[in-house]
Amino acid sequence: MTEETTRPTAAATAEHWHRLDRRMLVIHPVQELIRALPGLLLVVFLGGNGERRPLWAFGATALVLLLGVLRWVTTGYRVTPRQIMVRRGVLRRSTVTVPRDRVRSVDLSAPPVHRLLGLTRITIGTGQSDRKGEGLRLDSLSHAAAAGLRDELLGRAPAPATAADATAAARSAEPEGEVLADWRPGWLRMGPYGLSGVLTAGVLLTVALRTLAESRIDPGRLGAVSAVVDAVDRLAAPARVAVLTVACLLAVAALSTIGHLLVFWRFRLVRTPTGVLQVSRGLVSRRVIAIDEARLRGVEISEPLLLRLAGGARCIGITTGLRVGRGAERGGSLLVPPAPRAEVLAAARALLAEPSAASAPLERPAPAARRRRYTRALVGWTALSALILRFGPEWARPLPLVLLPLAVLLAADRVRGLGHAVVGRTLVVRRGSLVRRRHAMDGAGVIGWNLHRSLFQRRAGLVTLTATTAAGRQRLSAQDLTDRQAMAVVHGLSPELLAPFLVHPGAPQAPDSRPTST
Repeated sequence: MTEETTRPTAAATAEHWHRLDRRMLVIHPVQELIRALPGLLLVVFLGGNGERRPLWAFGATALVLLLGVLRWVTTGYRVTPRQIMVRRGVLRRSTVTVPRDRVRSVDLSAPPVHRLLGLTRITIGTGQSDRKGEGLRLDSLSHAAAAGLRDELLGRAPAPATAADATAAARSAEPEGEVLADWRPGWLRMGPYGLSGVLTAGVLLTVALRTLAESRIDPGRLGAVSAVVDAVDRLAAPARVAVLTVACLLAVAALSTIGHLLVFWRFRLVRTPTGVLQVSRGLVSRRVIAIDEARLRGVEISEPLLLRLAGGARCIGITTGLRVGRGAERGGSLLVPPAPRAEVLAAARALLAEPSAASAPLERPAPAARRRRYTRALVGWTALSALILRFGPEWARPLPLVLLPLAVLLAADRVRGLGHAVVGRTLVVRRGSLVRRRHAMDGAGVIGWNLHRSLFQRRAGLVTLTATTAAGRQRLSAQDLTDRQAMAVVHGLSPELLAPFLVHPGAPQAPDSRPTST
């Protein structure tokens, strides 16, 4: 847990506090200036007549730069055998204290300017403070100091006494060890099948249109653009739609590939001899994430539809202490990026306590569960068809005939994606169609079970079994199980929890007791 006070304790002041690197004085004042730019513009325009405006602008800018310099003076950190402390603040001084046994991961990142100056930004994941934004972020340390602090917090090296000792003790950002996944140029072919290109294309198109509108530039008057537009206009309507569709697909594929290259260049997943998983990646902004493998509870093999059709997948760690709800890549839980499925499965087997759980066959869903998938698809198709026939244009009337086989195929794919199994002491759950996810979690990470039935599940005799855990999203659900299947899963992983509620045949019962069904 974190603890915030208004001033350091006496014990803290008796020890040496470390400051950030002096080279941050080049970065932080500029960052403060960018953040305060709207306020500076407001001060300039409201700051008196024209003769005084330069003075107001100079004074406000100097004040912002001074605040950036004061960040270096007032920010410090201290590591003791039991806790790590970070103090900051100019007007409001505060000290954040976190026990070292709460440290789950250490994330080193270096944006382009940081890399140019030889600096690193370090974020310490504790499972609580990392959800508050910058609760335990140190920006900026030297590469050697950041690597040394990472090693110390994860229990890989003793605390260095001096800066020279820290430099000597710091290891490289990519240590030697067992390489579980290593980026190859062949992984680039998985780039076009991600959705990042769609988002990037939308952002770039919006920026381009706003820039043209504000600049009052008519693209139609540009020679090259005008020639392309005229050539497309001369085509027939079906050919025009086909050309535009192909052009959009090519643009999205190119942007997705470029994004994959920028984010996952030289991706490497290494297991060090000291039991630390280290992920390093990035072309422009380099990021290195160190995760204590003892905190790893399982893996998720994610297969979005397009990536699955291309024979690819990605692997996400189910780990205590890593950020959730912000995306796997931002939170640092991505262990293998989009890559050929065989390589993803090989890495998952190396990470799991039961290697066979990554690809073991699953128990097929019950007939009632299969019927629910087809019923949902047909009900959705019926409602959409009714809307089209009632309110749609004349040309859309044949669409229900086209959508019917698609609805049936979607239901069949959802049935194929549904399954569960208990492999040794590992719970395996798979579901999904557009994004198929296979979770494999160690039973030791389960802290409780929850049974839930909706109205339609009660009528079908089905139940959703949810395993409560402290890792990942704090729950793992197996949908549409029969009572017997659900009890078999609980008994296989947590027999001690189920035993008090079972009545064995032939066991003596009190005269006024009623038999309990299993």
